[in-house]
Amino acid sequence: MDKRQSIASAGVEASTALRPEDRLGTRWADTEKQCFDAGAAYLAAVDQFDGMATPAARSAFDRATALLHDASGAVDRFYDAHRSTLEHASAQFAATPRLVQDALTEADAARSTVDEQYAGYPSLRQAWHELDSATMQLQSSQRNPLLAREHAAAVRDRAAALQAVVASAPGRTQEARTALASVRTRIEAVRTRSEGIAPAFSSLLREFNAKSSADLSRNERSSARHIEQADEDLRAARSALDAGNPEHSLDLVTQARSHLSDAEHLVDAVTDRVRLLRAVKSDPHATENKVRFKLRDAQQLAINRGLVAEWGSVLDAQLARIDRASTALTGTHPDYWSYLQDLDTISDFIAGVIERMRNSH
Repeated sequence: MDKRQSIASAGVEASTALRPEDRLGTRWADTEKQCFDAGAAYLAAVDQFDGMATPAARSAFDRATALLHDASGAVDRFYDAHRSTLEHASAQFAATPRLVQDALTEADAARSTVDEQYAGYPSLRQAWHELDSATMQLQSSQRNPLLAREHAAAVRDRAAALQAVVASAPGRTQEARTALASVRTRIEAVRTRSEGIAPAFSSLLREFNAKSSADLSRNERSSARHIEQADEDLRAARSALDAGNPEHSLDLVTQARSHLSDAEHLVDAVTDRVRLLRAVKSDPHATENKVRFKLRDAQQLAINRGLVAEWGSVLDAQLARIDRASTALTGTHPDYWSYLQDLDTISDFIAGVIERMRNSH
């Protein structure tokens, strides 16, 4: 009975660690208690009647034998009912030491692939550090099979990551050269585009209300600063590559690209504003009509869904907001930009109401 109980108990322990949601330990508790009670009865009989052949001794041993027999049967029935789960869990736990050793072997193999020529690369140092950290976690968790399995998987992942970095290291120099050439071309392109800011801003001041471009007054200067910074980053990136540090070179290239993106955004903000305001000037009420149509759709939705009491007055108020927005279109130089911003705000508000009405049922 004791041998059977130990096998079943080990399986339950493994299963509970791997799949606690199965609550196999709870089901095992009654059978395990039955084994403990039978064992206690046997030990009590031995302690009291060992070597005796009296009727009381025979009775005590017969009772203990029956309890042991019943307990053994209970263990067998439990094991048979959960055989696949118990054996699978036990096998997984039994394989844990091998999994740990295999993971540690993979880690050593990954480290051995590192070429001293690339050992100073930041990505390689980072991958090496992460592998070391995962290895330390694995070594400290070997007495906990469940954690050990998780940490072994992490070590294998980090080992693969290190090998991937090692494999990519020889190509980083060419990657950096290509990136440098690309950014140099882009700097010239953005610098050429930035030359369009001044005439575009001049058009804004000449054709439209000064308020329509007040927020863009610093774009030309800011764009120029970003281009200059990109140029500085590019020179630093070239120096880093010449010094044998292509990864730092690539980081500086990334910074340069970020500055160029900012510069392009500043340029486009001015040129796009000119196109937008000219479009509104040519047909001032096109955007307004779209917002009014959207409002009518929202009002119809409120009627169809029986939500007029809740949202009717809120939507009606938007009509007054649209009418107020149109007052910006007065005078010699109407404030088209303020007009558009007000309409966008109203449109967003109506969209929010529509979304809430659709989600109310």
